[in-house]
Amino acid sequence: MSHFIGVDIGGTNIVFGLLDDELNLLRKSKKPTGAANGVDYVLNLIASTIDELLAEQGLSRADLGAVGMGNPGFVDPERGVALSSANLKWENVPVAEKLGGLLGGIPVFIDNDVKMYTYGEAARGAGRGYKHVLGVTLGTGIAAAMVNEGKLYYGSGFLAGELGHVPMEGESALCGCGMRGCLETIASATGIARIARERLERGEASVLGEWFPGERIRDITAADVSRAYDAGDALAADVLRFVGVKLAIGLAWAITLWSPDVVVIGGGAANAGERLLAPMREALMPLILPMYRNRVVIKPAEMNDDAGVVGSAAFARSRAGL
Repeated sequence: MSHFIGVDIGGTNIVFGLLDDELNLLRKSKKPTGAANGVDYVLNLIASTIDELLAEQGLSRADLGAVGMGNPGFVDPERGVALSSANLKWENVPVAEKLGGLLGGIPVFIDNDVKMYTYGEAARGAGRGYKHVLGVTLGTGIAAAMVNEGKLYYGSGFLAGELGHVPMEGESALCGCGMRGCLETIASATGIARIARERLERGEASVLGEWFPGERIRDITAADVSRAYDAGDALAADVLRFVGVKLAIGLAWAITLWSPDVVVIGGGAANAGERLLAPMREALMPLILPMYRNRVVIKPAEMNDDAGVVGSAAFARSRAGL
């Protein structure tokens, strides 16, 4: 029986999973990335942790069929190269080759982390049983991926899915990409917090101003906005409603272009749940034709941290032909 490793690498932490050949998650581990220590440090950490997981399960490298890894940023999955990752400060790193060498030649496959997240949700999570799965993650930014009948859609240059950089009319906040008014400056964890802070700075009343007086206003997070919503705060409710409407506009374009059966929404900002998704659904339905409206299902992600590792392992199994 072949086993598989899934690795979900982020700027702060790396999540590891050991799975059997039916993609049952046997063991997990989570470690600080330590990206500031350089590429070699991170890859050696990944290799040593893989060995630890195998040993804990009474296995060796001989039992391992392949390793899959979700990498933030732009990836060439055919060559196994991390083209550009702002969070890790990686540029043109041959990850698959380097990590495979550290593991004694075990096949390694990498792809973008959101694609792997969506692949996992399509295989074992909220997208299971659907042929056409659109995954959208709302975190520090926004990204999307499409799985059609078990296969990822890449587009030219492997660049499909950058939904966060669709410009929103009337918006001008500076995005990390260098453009202004991108969807992710609004419909993301950082966007939700920014909008709430700016409204407080304009003098609007909110319990958030009591919780975060003076310079502490900079510490407000999207989770705090949800907490204020639950306390009956009108500003928090209005912020989440506004964000939901903008997200609906972006999703209307994505649904019209890709015609998914299901849209799976995950990421940290999605923890707002129906506080955000309810106004998004209400705004979305008039923006799409009935033929889409009557068939598409919108669901929250189910697997949290597990989606990335399961998706990476499933991707590796598929690419290895096992």
